[in-house]
Amino acid sequence: MKRQIFLWFPLLALLACYLLVQGQGKPQPHTQKSAGHSAAKSPTTDAEKNIQEYIELMRSNVRQEKSQLMGDIMQLGVDDAAKFWPLYSEYDAELTKLNNLRAENIKEYGRTYSEMTDAKADELIKRAMDYQKQRNELLNKYYERVKQALGAITASRFVQVEHQLLLIIDLQIASSLPIVGQS
Repeated sequence: MKRQIFLWFPLLALLACYLLVQGQGKPQPHTQKSAGHSAAKSPTTDAEKNIQEYIELMRSNVRQEKSQLMGDIMQLGVDDAAKFWPLYSEYDAELTKLNNLRAENIKEYGRTYSEMTDAKADELIKRAMDYQKQRNELLNKYYERVKQALGAITASRFVQVEHQLLLIIDLQIASSLPIVGQS
């Protein structure tokens, strides 16, 4: 579990930096646009590209570490492992797609944080809650599939371990984001 936390810390620090860069990149009402201002926009774009590449690298490492932890805790025999890991790979692929929605929502939060409106706050929190709902539905779907292939005890173990890992990740992400409406 400690490996998981240490893997996420740099990613979360990078996301926090992203939020700061986005907030600093917003033109102030009293600032005049100039040729220098348009040149300043390019590093932000480069920074965004670098952040996206780093996020992808971290995701790849986290998925690998998460799979290792899952394997260590699940303690499956050869026959059960042959049934479980293809299901887990499918689950992870679907979870990655969902996590893309979450990442985009966090980026949007960073872009709009300094100019938050009631409507934008409502939109973002509804997207975040929809993500959580979809993730729970996905976990339930794969609980049923693993249960059918390996029984309820193994499926329950899968859900417990996955849920614990997701909670750690959620806590790390949530603790790195500024609270809406606070300066």
